[in-house]
Amino acid sequence: MALTKTQFGYRRHPDQDRAGADIAEHAVVVVGAGPIGLSLAIDLAQRGQSVVLLDDADRIGEGSRAICFSKRSLEFWDRLGIGQRMVDKGVVWSVGKIFHGNSLLYQFNLLPEEGHKRPAFINLQQFYAEAYLVDRVEELPAIDLRWRNKVTGLEPHNDHVVLTVQTPDGPYRLAAQYVVACDGARSSLRGMVGAEFAGQVFEDQFLIADVKMTAAFPTERWFWFDPPFHAGRSALLHKQPDDIWRIDLQLNRFADPAIEKLPENVRPRIARMLGHDKFEFEWISLYKFQCRRMNKFVHGRVIFAGDAAHQVSPFGARGANSGLEDAENLAWKLDRVLRGTSPEALLESYHIERSAAADENIRESTRSTDFMAPNSQQEARLRKAVLSLAKETEFGKRMVNGGRLSTPSTYETPLSTVDSDSWRGGPRPGASMPDAPVAGRNGEPMYLTDAFIGAGTGFTLLAFSNGAAPEWPEGLGTIRIGGEGGLVDCAGLAAKRYDAEPGTAYLLRPDGYVAARFRHPTRAALDAALARACGIN
Repeated sequence: MALTKTQFGYRRHPDQDRAGADIAEHAVVVVGAGPIGLSLAIDLAQRGQSVVLLDDADRIGEGSRAICFSKRSLEFWDRLGIGQRMVDKGVVWSVGKIFHGNSLLYQFNLLPEEGHKRPAFINLQQFYAEAYLVDRVEELPAIDLRWRNKVTGLEPHNDHVVLTVQTPDGPYRLAAQYVVACDGARSSLRGMVGAEFAGQVFEDQFLIADVKMTAAFPTERWFWFDPPFHAGRSALLHKQPDDIWRIDLQLNRFADPAIEKLPENVRPRIARMLGHDKFEFEWISLYKFQCRRMNKFVHGRVIFAGDAAHQVSPFGARGANSGLEDAENLAWKLDRVLRGTSPEALLESYHIERSAAADENIRESTRSTDFMAPNSQQEARLRKAVLSLAKETEFGKRMVNGGRLSTPSTYETPLSTVDSDSWRGGPRPGASMPDAPVAGRNGEPMYLTDAFIGAGTGFTLLAFSNGAAPEWPEGLGTIRIGGEGGLVDCAGLAAKRYDAEPGTAYLLRPDGYVAARFRHPTRAALDAALARACGIN
């Protein structure tokens, strides 16, 4: 692991020297310094909030774990200032191939069109992502990252939460207006608030092996049903940086994990797959699919995000990417509530939107699991029929499920935000903003996602000029396409992707989601849409 810093020493904090009832008070405490907690803390800090970030370990997590990060996650990380570093190190890919036995059933391209700043996906070991995020945290004085600080107690109050934190120097207490639990699938805070974590645990087991080798395989996602090297089961191959390859192999549900994880037992399986044994093990693990979530993501002033709130199978890259969508959804809402510019009720929309997204991810993940590891003779017969149809028909190919890849969530919006204008296309309210190439005032090439970052951290109006001088609400960031001083839609893709006519405008939330869209925006309509999105009415 070629990282300059992977372990971080514990440091005593002045908060620990307070005595008795004199405990430190903070606006936000985030628990868990994984990708979700780190990203959330950075987002809040860039919005001007001070954050205490606690983690019970003192090092970057070992093993690749999550490796597949989506275009949407990269755009979020661009806003946090570390997207390019992730892409530079990561393995870029967009093509996936599905095999049945030795035969290629079909292939797909997740980003077939040009004109996007970021690729469909990169493969990057989670420890790299965490290390780059920690580097960014250390650049932001508003974040106080405390290693080897384990939360062992939680006392909820009407207007704050008191935490008990265990350290190598003993326990101390601190208070927070809000606590965000990003402490993973085994979240201790979930138990402290008495929350259920309900769903389905699948019995089939999967072996993960990260191996180091030199190989000429293309940078694509390869998935096999019933391959000759692993008869009757499924397999997956992905390339990572540093000549590391991720291999997933489905095992018998009755396999003994302790025996299956032994390198001397894993090596013959991998050698059969690759046709040689010239590789070294980097990491070996076994897991079962779990598709579960909390009933409520918001418990008073304790808010849950990432695997602490929901868990899905790793096929489809829905775990870390959905957690990052939690973080970007929550950060701007929590910032507004802390500033008093939105009521506390705005946080309920975090639960509504992200729990619906969790349900969607669980549905897709469960369908993938049922197809890859049938639980009954009927499911097995159905899969056999679908795989046979896929060799000859397009509709059969669409039914094959080797782990449908993560896509940005689309949120249901209140009836009051439903379009009254006529649209032939473009993102509807509740959808994420599409990217497109544009040119700046001096002709420099850029993307709409760059312009969105440049517009500030608040709400932004994306307006396609019709020559008029509109009256826009105060404090609203703006991106103008066309007209004097506006960006140039050099390839015509911005207008195409937004179904834009002269005068068309989109109100974008701080997380890049569409709050409302208009053919002919008025000040009154913009004010009303902005108020709705901010939870003011």
